[in-house]
Amino acid sequence: MLIEILRSLFNRDLNKLKDEIEAYQTESQLWVIDKNITNSAGNLCLHLIGNLNTYIGAVLGNTGYVRNRPLEFSSKDVRKDELITRIEETILMVNHTLDILKETDLEAIYPQIVFEKEMKSGFFLVHLSTHLAYHLGQINYHRRLFS
Repeated sequence: MLIEILRSLFNRDLNKLKDEIEAYQTESQLWVIDKNITNSAGNLCLHLIGNLNTYIGAVLGNTGYVRNRPLEFSSKDVRKDELITRIEETILMVNHTLDILKETDLEAIYPQIVFEKEMKSGFFLVHLSTHLAYHLGQINYHRRLFS
């Protein structure tokens, strides 16, 4: 049951992320920073894609994805259509990985130490969903401020 809840939340929020990125009037607005807003929507989008492809794709789905976290925040001016493509690929990866997981897998300890302690895979997947929602809200405000 938790797998289906997670699938619903990840799909809802990743599709909303795609909608938010598409709603920017110009590509340059995706990369605006100002005063205390130091992360652009484009960089937050890249960060979410990297985060999910690492912790869901590479670790649980064995996709072979290799993360370059510093680039998630230093890359600038990635085209909007490229961001959309990466989001769509992330949606497919999340769904594929959730397809191969069993409910019992969620009770197992997550294969990597994150936050300096062991945790169950189900707990960490819920965390990843809330992390996505947190940054999605930031992107929504960013879009309304700068586009």
